[in-house]
Amino acid sequence: MSSRRRWAATAATAVLTVGLLTHPGASAAAPPGAPAAAPVIALDPGRSALIRFRLPDEAAFQQLVASGADVATRPRTTDGQVMADVVVTSAELAALTRRGAVAVQVIQTEADGARRLAEGRRSAGLAGEDTLQFLQAYWWTSNGRTFLQTQVATSASDDLDVEITVTWTTADGTTGSYPLYRFEDSGEYQYHVEVPQRLPAKPVKVSATSSLGGRSRVVTPTAWPNATPPPLPTGYQKDFIDAYMTPIDIKARIQRLGRQYDDLVDVVDLPRRTQGYRRTAAAYLGDPAAAAVVVESVKFGDQGMNGVQVRTVDPGRANRPLGATYRDRVLTVSLATDAGGKVISTTDDVAAFITARYPQRFTAFVEEGSAGVPMPVTGSARLDDGLAGSEVPQRPWTVQALRIGAVRDGSKVGVLAYSQEHAREWATPLVTLEFAERLLANYATDPATRELLNSVEVFVIPTVNPDGANYSFNDFNFQRKNLVNHCTGASRDPALRNSWGVDINRNYTVGSYFDGYVGGSPNCLSGTYAGTGELSEAESNNVIALAKANPHIKYALNVHSYGGYFMWSPGAYKAAGRVTLPRPSIDEAKYFLDSARRIVGAISAERGTVTWPAYTGPVADVLYSAAGNSADQLYYELGIAAWDFEVGNDIWNEDTQQWEGVGFQPPFTEAHAESQEYADGLLELVRIARDSAAATR
Repeated sequence: MSSRRRWAATAATAVLTVGLLTHPGASAAAPPGAPAAAPVIALDPGRSALIRFRLPDEAAFQQLVASGADVATRPRTTDGQVMADVVVTSAELAALTRRGAVAVQVIQTEADGARRLAEGRRSAGLAGEDTLQFLQAYWWTSNGRTFLQTQVATSASDDLDVEITVTWTTADGTTGSYPLYRFEDSGEYQYHVEVPQRLPAKPVKVSATSSLGGRSRVVTPTAWPNATPPPLPTGYQKDFIDAYMTPIDIKARIQRLGRQYDDLVDVVDLPRRTQGYRRTAAAYLGDPAAAAVVVESVKFGDQGMNGVQVRTVDPGRANRPLGATYRDRVLTVSLATDAGGKVISTTDDVAAFITARYPQRFTAFVEEGSAGVPMPVTGSARLDDGLAGSEVPQRPWTVQALRIGAVRDGSKVGVLAYSQEHAREWATPLVTLEFAERLLANYATDPATRELLNSVEVFVIPTVNPDGANYSFNDFNFQRKNLVNHCTGASRDPALRNSWGVDINRNYTVGSYFDGYVGGSPNCLSGTYAGTGELSEAESNNVIALAKANPHIKYALNVHSYGGYFMWSPGAYKAAGRVTLPRPSIDEAKYFLDSARRIVGAISAERGTVTWPAYTGPVADVLYSAAGNSADQLYYELGIAAWDFEVGNDIWNEDTQQWEGVGFQPPFTEAHAESQEYADGLLELVRIARDSAAATR
């Protein structure tokens, strides 16, 4: 600790005592040659003030410090005399004066604090009981319409009833106002906000008031995103998407691009094959509405178990034990009887017997609500895997990536774009495939594209989760997860088949559910089920394997839908105190935001779609906590600047004056438009990678 810090720390710990300066016979009179006497300074009894004193010498000051005086600043010495600022009471002022200290200035009195606070609040327009601060005030135009979005924070954050109103003014003096709503996350107040508001013209100033009487400063809204991509040249080729694409379609497109542009692209087989579009086969023995046992195959249905018959029979004889036979693909369970020939087997007996008798072929469990009841005699039931996609190959799936570039040896900076971690997000592979094909088709004719692919390597995984996607297209369109079923017991009831699977974007290693972060679930039926452990799934392993095998990948963008977000890390927080993963440095945060402006600007150039500023920022702040998401592992573990899209921005309805959602599977015309505009955004990311690489050479 420095000498200055030593005396300052000591001086701040105690109150000045009487008898500090011990100069016998000292008086307030100035010594010969000293400056003219200062005016007499006094304090009302019991009052305190910050006063500047002139002390006789350095020794007097050291005695002052040693006594524990409340010395405010470092002293200044001139011509051997010391000037020191000290907080004193009226009694301490008198004691110091008697011992030779001269009070030369009252810097601040006890009463000045409240008075100056009130003056400052009046000058800033903060006369109310709370302080209001604009966190965001952005405006933009889209398709000839002007919008304004604001976020305002109040210091009265504990008041659940405080209301905040924003007032806007345009250049011609037109004014209007709208209320904000309180936004909390994980029980913690964040700010007040509202969706973008339609305005008649560009706003030139906005202000906010609260129901407690608080007023913000008047601020000038900033243009958003205030970035424009370079124009596309005449003859630029685009619009390669003409329909929704299943994983089978995507695999065919990948193969075609590999053949057509073999000098620019390699097709990469990722190392972990997925389970494939297949499940175990199951059937109910009995009636689920009354009493039933679920019989399930150990192997997948396509491995000879679909169509196997199961039944229970009454042996028709007294004192028969529970038994079973399996021949000609028929499992027959003969129920136990008592001395009178009555069936006495329960559902629990039958389930346990089948599992124990045929452990390599069948498992069985009691359907929920049927435990301990008599097992009914049933007709034949057929095991079936419940999959309707007859055209989908039922075998492990090899996930593929496109590696695009004029130079594909790892010497150029790499960009990774990947999509459809969530099966139901049908528009997302349209974005990444449109992006990939634009790069390949325009290399020969567009100098700008050629320069990009000479400078950057691009990796594209159009569908990370092909099994779940096949299920979404053929069986249950809202399927989010993959097809791996980690459930046990009654959770394997076929009635729950649409809830099975692992959320791939909760299965990564950083900030995961297993580390105590919010947003993943241990419940195998939850939409955000995190799996049996970090990277338990082939799909998540493939993304990380590609990134690790190519350490020159420095940029990544994960394409999701829907809602119109553009985000980056941190993507998760712990519930207690809402503690996020470490925040990026100030410089990194600025880089993320500056890059976001460029990408959002590129997206808007296509059809005027603007990602809202309130939806641009860290995942944990603008969306929710997503424990174990892929971008966080790429960023924190591998040092990759990783972003997330949520394509499918809300659309403004001029007739209703409302924003309307588009969903995971919008009408194809909308999905097509999303593919075009967000492909523009991905192209801008490649330009950002090129620019950054050039700047570091």
